[in-house]
This record gives sequence, structure tokens and C-alpha cells, in this order.
Amino acid sequence: MDLSIYKNRKVLVTGHTGFKGSWLSIWLNELGAKVSGYSLDPKTEKDNFVLSNLKTKINDHRGNILDTANLSKVFEIEKPEIVFHLAAQPLVLESYKSPIETIATNTLGTANVLEAFRQCETAKQMIVITTDKVYDNVEWVWGYRETDRLGGKDIYSASKAAAEIITNAYCHSFFYDSDKSVVTARAGNVIGGGDWAENRIIPDCIRAIEKNETIILRNPNSIRPWQHVLDPLGGYLMLGKKLISGDNSFFESWNFGPISSDGISVETLVKGIIKSFGNGKYQVQPSEGAPYESKTLNLDISKAINQLKWRPLLNTDEAIKFTAEWYKNYSNTEVYKMCADQIKRYEGLSK
Repeated sequence: MDLSIYKNRKVLVTGHTGFKGSWLSIWLNELGAKVSGYSLDPKTEKDNFVLSNLKTKINDHRGNILDTANLSKVFEIEKPEIVFHLAAQPLVLESYKSPIETIATNTLGTANVLEAFRQCETAKQMIVITTDKVYDNVEWVWGYRETDRLGGKDIYSASKAAAEIITNAYCHSFFYDSDKSVVTARAGNVIGGGDWAENRIIPDCIRAIEKNETIILRNPNSIRPWQHVLDPLGGYLMLGKKLISGDNSFFESWNFGPISSDGISVETLVKGIIKSFGNGKYQVQPSEGAPYESKTLNLDISKAINQLKWRPLLNTDEAIKFTAEWYKNYSNTEVYKMCADQIKRYEGLSK
């Protein structure tokens, strides 16, 4: 996995204080990139961004992607060459509580970042990160391909599908005949250290285990394309590398997920976490009147495997072990070094 192209390159990450954004920023920093970030404040004092002390290692800007003046100012100050757009309202259940905020952040916010990118002379490549939930999920067992219909039965999914449509419109309107290139990347449910979001299964597990409480499972049989955070991030970085090299054949949408046979249920995932952690207990307790959540969702990643030459390097068991390792050690170790070490071990798997 040769990512040396990022060395000394100016990279802007939106959403850098979040779970995936912090890991991506650490990886880019370890690659020698000149990293800047634009994001809201981290949610908790335990977030990966906070514990890794990342604000001292990159250019840390705070703000909302709905604040166009502040966003544009950061582009003017940092003069990025490549942008990874991860800033979002990322939770399905939260979208039921705050539908307008979710739509505004994920849809208009993405348009704002695209416009700032368009107006920035130095910015040439942009990867817009959406989600596997952009597809119109009809609960079939095989994986969705990049050409399948977009949709969304919940506000979060619909807002991210709309972000895809807006990105495509910007590409057709402004970028296909220019020196700028934009792609979208769709990844499934990611796990890994430093995620403390509400109503996510791994953070819920860890909070319960740390308090010696029972883990409550709402939808134990739901199957998701679980993958460690480093797998899709590696895909994003490889995709960015192709764009930087000027290969316009990659000017499309891309799925990044686990091998289809690795898709497991929520209950199986929780059992794996308990086993890796060494303790914990769970109870199935379906929520009456709970908002809609899809039961089955898989991605077809054959295009990324065949054309990008990317492949997931961690199977589900290994992803769980990497994740449990972070949570078992975050309180008594240097978190940035632990993250950097996991990244180095991950990179070594590609050799």
C-alpha cells in the first residue's frame, strides 16, 4: 500500500474531530501530509480526536459546514490540494429526532463544501464520503452495486442519497471539463477505537461493559457489512491517490465494504466484542414502536477490488480484535501512538 504521494501534500479533512475523520487525519499525518481540518467540536472528552491530542498535530479549525463564510475562509487560509469531506450528521436514530438539521447538514452542507472546493484554485481533488445507506434498500440478500438505485426510507439515508445526487450534479455542471475531480465513496458500518456516539452498537457495548451493565440489543438479527475503520479509509486514500495521479477513469462512485461472506448479525458482533474484551453480558430487548431500520444491507465491492486494486485487509474477527484492543488500552496508553501503531500494522498486511 504505497501512499507516499500524500507526503507534503496539503489535505483538508472536514469532520476531522469525528470518529472516521480523526483516524483519517492521523493516517495522513503519519504519511507526512500537511493536514488541516474543519469540523464542529468533538462530542466527548473520550473521543479519539481528544485523546490522541490531534489538535496539536494538524491545523485545527472549528465551525459548521453550514457556515459558508467560515468554511470559505478556511479554504482560503489552508489552500488545500485535496479534500476529504466527512463532516455529517451520521446517525440514523438522531435523524428522527432532528430531521431538518440532518437534511441541512448532510445535503446543503455537502453543497457548501463542493462550492468552496469549486472556488478554491489550489483544490484539485475531492472525495465525498457518504454511506452504504444511500441505496434504495429492498432487503435483498446480495450486495448493492454503485449503479443501483439511490433512495432512503429514513431521513438520514435520504439526506445522504441527496448528497450523492448533488455531488453528481456539481460534477456534470462544473468539473468534467475542468482540472478538478470529485468522487463519492460509500462505506458500511465501521467499527474501531474512539467511537463514543450514542445508539451505535460498539460504543453502547463498551459503555455497558465499563459500567458492568447488561448490553441491550434492539435488533439482534440485523445484518450489516461491519468493517474496521481502517479498511474504508485505506480505500479512500487509494482513491485519492488515483485522482492525484490524473487518472480520470476513477471519476465515479465507489463502494468500500467487507467481503460479502463477512456480513454478520448484530448479536454475533456483540458476542465477538464480549469474547475479545473478556467480559460482558447482553440481553435482547426489542423496542416497541422503534423507528424503521433496515434488516439486511450488503455492498458489492467488486468494482473497487477489480479496478482500484483495493481489498479489505481485516476480516470481521480481526476488526473486532483491533477495536477491542483500543478500548481495553485507551485509558492507560498514549492514544496517538496506539492509533499510529495500528495503522502501521494494517499497512503491513498489504505487503
